[in-house]
Amino acid sequence: MTLFERPGCSVARGCWCTFYRASGKSVVEKNLSLRETRKRSLKKLVDRGVVPGLLGYRDGQPIGWVSLGPRDEYARLARSHVMKPVDDKPVWSIVCFVVDPKVRHQGVAAALLKGALKWARENGVNLVEAYPVDKVKRSADDGMWFGAKSMYDNAGFVEVARRKPTRPVVRKKLHASTSSNRQRSLVR
Repeated sequence: MTLFERPGCSVARGCWCTFYRASGKSVVEKNLSLRETRKRSLKKLVDRGVVPGLLGYRDGQPIGWVSLGPRDEYARLARSHVMKPVDDKPVWSIVCFVVDPKVRHQGVAAALLKGALKWARENGVNLVEAYPVDKVKRSADDGMWFGAKSMYDNAGFVEVARRKPTRPVVRKKLHASTSSNRQRSLVR
């Protein structure tokens, strides 16, 4: 994915949006770096038909990414003090955003969130959860992969837990899509 390879996206290149999908010590494939192992892991998900996230485009070029999926596909969340389950409701998680540095502060993450909610609703998802950053002062852009709480507030999310002062857990209930009356199966 060319977006992750761009200057200013080093956090994404280190993770390839797979860090939260595994729990425990990272296993590195023989003769590969951790980054390359994670990159291949993401490709394997896609090759199996899993949709690990969505890309946003401008003028035919990828400018943003949002990682989302069923919470149980993110094994590391269960072990996290901050992001552990609030309850046993079936929920999808929004885990991270990557925005090309050239277009940051232009509403790309908010547009990705809106698109992710629409896509989730169209695929029969009823409840979406996220783990934003909530700080009074502005944070470094590359440390905001969870998104800002204000962005989620503006999208209608409600805080349901806060286990650390700057890290709430927020949720949004989705209503059935008006464009699709059938619920698609997301069996993988």
